[in-house]
Amino acid sequence: MSEGKKESWEWLKAVVIALVLAFVIRQFLFAPVIVDGESMMPTLEHNDRMIVNKISYVFGNPERFDIIVFHAPAGKDYIKRVIGLPGDVIEYRDDVLYVNGEAIEEPFLDELKLAYSGDRLTRDFQAVTVPENELFVLGDNRGRSKDSRDIGTIHIDEVIGKANIVFWPIPNIRMAN
Repeated sequence: MSEGKKESWEWLKAVVIALVLAFVIRQFLFAPVIVDGESMMPTLEHNDRMIVNKISYVFGNPERFDIIVFHAPAGKDYIKRVIGLPGDVIEYRDDVLYVNGEAIEEPFLDELKLAYSGDRLTRDFQAVTVPENELFVLGDNRGRSKDSRDIGTIHIDEVIGKANIVFWPIPNIRMAN
């Protein structure tokens, strides 16, 4: 094989390996996602770009208050916060989250509650028991979120992964929690 053909072959192999690696990483490990809408404000802004960790739940389960990306019923992917885990009884009364009858603080809502200045951020709803292998999810901007109050609980198999790194726009690079 001539020196030119050998060099071309090496370049072709390198490009193919790079493409295969990029495919595997995007398909099975990490993927970018764009926040669409205001349902997670102020935690996430419209058009924030995030990294979804697809392997985070291969070795563990979602935890309360994780921000997840999942396949929603309308064929669209949603970004919401896990509020209820399998077996939990979830209820809101007077803008307070109750899990299994116990009041639970949601510190990520403090800024938004100040902006609402006395108005309720989350409308009351009666107790919901989260079925086995399901999650109850809400957007942080409760008045502008289509979530488990509207679409029901989310089967764990619909979860794509945990979204916790905002990488764009550059001034907003941060861990989202």
